[in-house]
Amino acid sequence: MNKTARTYTKTRRAEQEAETRRRIVEAALGLHTEVGPAQTTISMIAERAGVQRHTVYAHFSDERALLMACSGLHMEREPPPSPGAWAGVNDPATRLRQALGALYGWYERNEAITAAVLRDAERHELLREISELRLGTALAAIASSLAGGLGAQGKAALALAMSFHTWRTLMREAGLTPPAAVEMMAEAVLGADGQIAADPS
Repeated sequence: MNKTARTYTKTRRAEQEAETRRRIVEAALGLHTEVGPAQTTISMIAERAGVQRHTVYAHFSDERALLMACSGLHMEREPPPSPGAWAGVNDPATRLRQALGALYGWYERNEAITAAVLRDAERHELLREISELRLGTALAAIASSLAGGLGAQGKAALALAMSFHTWRTLMREAGLTPPAAVEMMAEAVLGADGQIAADPS
């Protein structure tokens, strides 16, 4: 086999391995959304990806590696709102409403998998760690961008407003529209300290 042929063979093999890895991650992510990470088994992933169990283990030596790959793919496809989107908004009330609108929109698009992950993370230490790394870090950045000028009660109200469980209660149980949910929680945050917080900038 000449050098060109060997190079082609290596390239083709690498492409096939990357495709297999992608199918495994896609399969796992789909199952995490449908049944939850805690209920997803290697056998289920292998069957959906069209590979053998040992192939899954060959690409992901442990659960952490697989969960990191799945969460990384999801965050790449559906990145949480970035504080940069409202960084130039000086009015705190407008900034808060814009941020909550963006966050609530993200929750709606990602409801199934977010609900499954948060549910399973309550009893799955590794999943809780990775959830905090992925989603927790993003939420902390959003909270930091909105907390200026808020007192203790305002910050507590902000944490409540940003919770996925709060969003789901307002939308799915109370039946509010997205704008109504945003307005309700914005008023709660801005009024929690007894007055609308001044823009610290």
